[in-house]
Amino acid sequence: MKPTRNLGRLLAAALVAGSTAMAAAPALADASYGDCPITGAKGTDKIKPAIPGQLTVEINLPAVGDFNGDTPDTIKDGFEFCMAANIAHRLGLDKLKLVNVTFDSIVAGQTKDYDIALAQVSVTEPRKKVVDFSVPYQQSDFGVASRKKDPVTEQSIKTSRIGVQAGTTLVQFVPEKIKATDVQVFPDTSSMFTALVAGKVDAVLTDTTIVLGQVANAHGKLDIVGQYVSGQETAGVYPKGSANKATIDKVMTDLKNDGTLKKLEAAYLVPQWGRSPASVAFWKP
Repeated sequence: MKPTRNLGRLLAAALVAGSTAMAAAPALADASYGDCPITGAKGTDKIKPAIPGQLTVEINLPAVGDFNGDTPDTIKDGFEFCMAANIAHRLGLDKLKLVNVTFDSIVAGQTKDYDIALAQVSVTEPRKKVVDFSVPYQQSDFGVASRKKDPVTEQSIKTSRIGVQAGTTLVQFVPEKIKATDVQVFPDTSSMFTALVAGKVDAVLTDTTIVLGQVANAHGKLDIVGQYVSGQETAGVYPKGSANKATIDKVMTDLKNDGTLKKLEAAYLVPQWGRSPASVAFWKP
């Protein structure tokens, strides 16, 4: 699916500590990095980027909390955006370029001329045949969203109309694990949640963190009613055979080990969602 997040790390204490640390970080002069706090030294590692002078990152909008903005040009912050900004900084690249593409084109290896895709992509064996994955940076589960005035339950979901997004692992998970028979596949996140608000489906499933972001922006119309364990990890996507994989993997590992990713989670995710993913009840399929 379009997943993953380490839910246990997003605690209130981390939020307070992370927000304080981020506020103390030095401001960034380069406008292409938005409002992101930047850590570490510039240019500690080098790659030959797909487009000279910039880190080209494919994304899939909307991605509330990860890429906060309606279009690539309006995004100034968010967890994955600021992770990308820090990667560009440590690679010595002054420009960060976002390219919005469909999720299924990313996981099918149909795009080109990019360095890494960050779109809450779960690592799966079939996908490994057509793309390469970065080191995982989060773990997540599958959240269930429904209309607040007409919630589904752990029992009723099996006979409900369920929406999933094309190209995600939920296309298989919902009929095979939940045993639901009325499954509707949507081309993107926006159309899926629009259908839910309009009453065309009773529930939608996607990464728990994505559900939380969409619910937070639904003005009280939607709620997250449960989640399922996915057992999956989220990673960036490289073009198959990318010569930059080892170097970018090293940078991402450094960002994890020095605490940068944890601080970005605390600064951009929990405040956006309004609650921790850990507070959402787990359902059994």
